[in-house]
Amino acid sequence: MTKILAAVVQLQSTEEKSRNVDAAARLVTEAAQRGASFVALPELFNCIGRWEAVVAAAEPISGPTSQRMSELAANLGITLLAGSIAEQSEVAGKIYNTSLLFGPDGQQLACYRKRHLFDVDVPDKVTVRESEFVMPGAEIVGTTLPDFTLGQSICYDLRFPELFRALADRRADVIAVPAAFAFGTGCDHWEVLLRARAIENQAFVIAPNQHGRHTPTLQSYGRSMIVDPWGTVLATAADGESLALAELDFQRLQDIRRHLPALSHRRDGQ
Repeated sequence: MTKILAAVVQLQSTEEKSRNVDAAARLVTEAAQRGASFVALPELFNCIGRWEAVVAAAEPISGPTSQRMSELAANLGITLLAGSIAEQSEVAGKIYNTSLLFGPDGQQLACYRKRHLFDVDVPDKVTVRESEFVMPGAEIVGTTLPDFTLGQSICYDLRFPELFRALADRRADVIAVPAAFAFGTGCDHWEVLLRARAIENQAFVIAPNQHGRHTPTLQSYGRSMIVDPWGTVLATAADGESLALAELDFQRLQDIRRHLPALSHRRDGQ
């Protein structure tokens, strides 16, 4: 197969886990009904808000949310990237920010824990210290699927091109960026960075983002999108809880890599 239909799910999640998971399941089902065989959810899709609430909502893998996503993938016969959830860690009061990949039979195919933690203070825009509550992951995760190889990242990872180049070295054809990208920086940086990572690594970038205000002080940018290896935005989600779908043409990907073989022109691995 040289083409598939992919979908990104955009949510406005809250601290109410059951509501969030139901909304995710509804939109994933709609995407599958519209023909998508690969569907991706955003970061912390089952609970986002105050960090204390996110930590309190943390689950083991496998837990209720991952089990439901496994069943959803199997019932719909799709490959499902379960954005990320708060995973219980071995350290009291801290979690992992964990993205799970499920195959069409419901089997868990991959587990990626966010490597780069969002500790920033941009005046009048955003102040967050993710490392106070989250443990960083260590592994770089690429998974070979029947139609393509998927590389995984989460949100702030987008600002670190070394991770994306490592995924390109693992022959990633598609790189997922589930996110809750802050509104204050998203307006200027979200699309630019997504397109840059796609162009640099000659890969499709699938970026489901949270949208809207989660708490009085926490707002996500939205504009979930799918970008092709030439840097062309194929689809962008409307504001609010919504879907964006686009065809991934892997023959086009191979043509781009053949006609502009930048990855093979690197010197000394750089």
